[in-house]
Amino acid sequence: MIIAVTGTPGVGKTTVSKLLAERLNYDYVNLRDYALKNGLGEMKGDELELDVDELTETFAREFRDRNVVADSHLAHHMPADIVVVLRAHPRLIGERLKARGYSKEKVGENVEAELVDVILVEAIDKNENVIEVDTTGKTPEEVVEEILGLLGRGVKRRVGIVDWSGTYDEIIPYLRL
Repeated sequence: MIIAVTGTPGVGKTTVSKLLAERLNYDYVNLRDYALKNGLGEMKGDELELDVDELTETFAREFRDRNVVADSHLAHHMPADIVVVLRAHPRLIGERLKARGYSKEKVGENVEAELVDVILVEAIDKNENVIEVDTTGKTPEEVVEEILGLLGRGVKRRVGIVDWSGTYDEIIPYLRL
């Protein structure tokens, strides 16, 4: 089984993905590292530029018969049995990305993406089995327990549980205005 864990930068994908892989005894694959290791992209400044279709094809060949948790804001493009879209309050995204040293432009871009559900919409467009999980105010362990509970109950689709539209006024400081 391939589980793709995706979401806006800053939602907790890597921490949750590693814990989930450990709990399930699955392989953990960070798609950024995988792409670089396999010569599927190149660094341009701080950004990894790659051909998503080429990454998808290579990933599919290598992992189709394995138990894997794939971690990336691009993971929903990979062939997966289930896509878990992690969400977090846009203000939290802004604070985390500022603490990582992201530029104001990048912080704003990602806060906006979370606000308007960009990755969720892409995931739903590309995949039948999508589970949305709000990580706000939860520990990584609680998020993993929620995911495992949903998977254990056979839930394959749970979307529309997050609505950040009421948060606009409080996230204005993070936006690219």
